[in-house]
Amino acid sequence: MVSEVKQISSKAVPLIGNDIDTDRIIPARYLKAITFDDLKEGVFVDDRKALNGEHPFDQIPYQGANILIVNRNFGCGSSREHAPQALAKWGIKALIGESFAEIFFGNCVAMGIPCVIAEGEVVKRLQELVIAHPQEVVTIDLEKLQVQISNFTAAVVMSEGTRSAFIAGTWDACGQLVANAEQVKATAAKLPYIAWGNLVAS
Repeated sequence: MVSEVKQISSKAVPLIGNDIDTDRIIPARYLKAITFDDLKEGVFVDDRKALNGEHPFDQIPYQGANILIVNRNFGCGSSREHAPQALAKWGIKALIGESFAEIFFGNCVAMGIPCVIAEGEVVKRLQELVIAHPQEVVTIDLEKLQVQISNFTAAVVMSEGTRSAFIAGTWDACGQLVANAEQVKATAAKLPYIAWGNLVAS
């Protein structure tokens, strides 16, 4: 499996507002789900009902968009993996924002969804451009650390460790374990917990 994430190009969906928390992204009643498979229907469900079809996730021009452009402190609140999972089931593969809640950011990284940070004015401009031209493709380039739409290009930020993990494909911790299963077994067999080591190595 190829796990490298170097560039994401897609239509984008603008979601304007600060402090959008995980309870709004996916309400608590959806946490009873055994799998994440059906979370698409619950993403922003209460906000969408309140806006009666005017929420960006319901508007036709943004259907099929894979990039979400948000403002400050996105994903704050309860530390639930269901929030990025719900976004992913809707189709989101990357986010651009002014800032992200730490646990939400970590959950996104664990799923292979890069969250890049841009200055407030850059985010505002991107949102305005997407609203004016919803069919335009937005490109996030993790190698160059920049975002582009049409002739507008701006710098984005991501910590070097996270950026390197995406580019090298090492963000996928489970995938790394599976790919190196023999080494894991060999190491486990050498551990002093003999019974457990033998069980893993068998």
